Amino acid sequence: MQKARKNISTYWKIQLIGWFSASLYWGFTAFASGHFLWKMGVADLIFDVSIGIGLTHLYRNFALKRGWDKLNLKKLISKMILSVLVLSILYMFLISSKLYLIRLIVLGENSVSFSVFFKSVQLQLFITGTRLMSIWILAYHLYHYSRLEIQTVKENARLSFIIKEAQLRNLSSQLNPHFFFNSLNNIKYLILENPKSARRAIDLLSELLRNSLDNTKGELVVLEEEINLVRDYLELEKIRFEDRLEIKIENKVDLSSQLILPFSIQLLVENAIKHGIEKRKKGGFIHVKVETEQEFLKITVRNSGKLETEIRNSGIGLSNLRERLRLQYNEAAFFDIKEFENETVLATILLPIK
Repeated sequence: MQKARKNISTYWKIQLIGWFSASLYWGFTAFASGHFLWKMGVADLIFDVSIGIGLTHLYRNFALKRGWDKLNLKKLISKMILSVLVLSILYMFLISSKLYLIRLIVLGENSVSFSVFFKSVQLQLFITGTRLMSIWILAYHLYHYSRLEIQTVKENARLSFIIKEAQLRNLSSQLNPHFFFNSLNNIKYLILENPKSARRAIDLLSELLRNSLDNTKGELVVLEEEINLVRDYLELEKIRFEDRLEIKIENKVDLSSQLILPFSIQLLVENAIKHGIEKRKKGGFIHVKVETEQEFLKITVRNSGKLETEIRNSGIGLSNLRERLRLQYNEAAFFDIKEFENETVLATILLPIK
């Protein structure tokens, strides 16, 4: 049986190629000048590559441990400058020690002390170290920054797609024949019995359709706008269910100062009607509550009904909402839906307050 080959990661390939290339260039320069010994050349190659990789790999581990790869360039500049200074000093001491030891062992030169030798080469080695470490650190963080930007663009594109999908799903719901014809039939009877209520129902239906067709909605909307959408939707459903539907919207925050995903509360209320109230002969209640809890905005939708397993685990609307929350808030948001023993369903959204 052949042993599986372990592929060398891109990072290590670049490290080896980069430092070997630099060391070979220095060796070629010495060879071209006529001052070249093979023993010293090989020793320089081994030590130069080892020191270069050792210092930069040590920095990489240090930066990853502290999450520097996720910082933007503005926050990273001061850390990069300090790191270049520290690494350049370490490089200067290590390379000067290497040069002194190689000359001592290979050439047998010991006419000067290390301190004298160090003073003669320290400035040149510090400049070389600064140049090398600056190039390496800048290239390393530019690579991670570009990857972070690409990931952000992908997630924004995905979020934009999901928002459009939510808008289409919401539009589909409002244009659902069952909902649409029920609303029109109610309006038809209201025209004779209560023209004022009929006009209000037409206004509500047109407003819901306008919101569903609104392509200007961004990633977030003002909470007040979402609550108004929910009020319109429930008021129209109240006309259909009459006394079978009890509605309560409770608010304990400044609606104009908070942002929320569009159609998020609307989705939960719609699910409450479709999977709860509609399936109960005596109807039930829907209670929407908005409040703050520690550093989170807490939104709950409580309604009469039972939670169907397929809706909880694989409902398209709820899956869509979970994905939008994950992308928008980087998994800092929370969503849960559960059923209680008294045939009550509670859906909860927790959003970090910005």
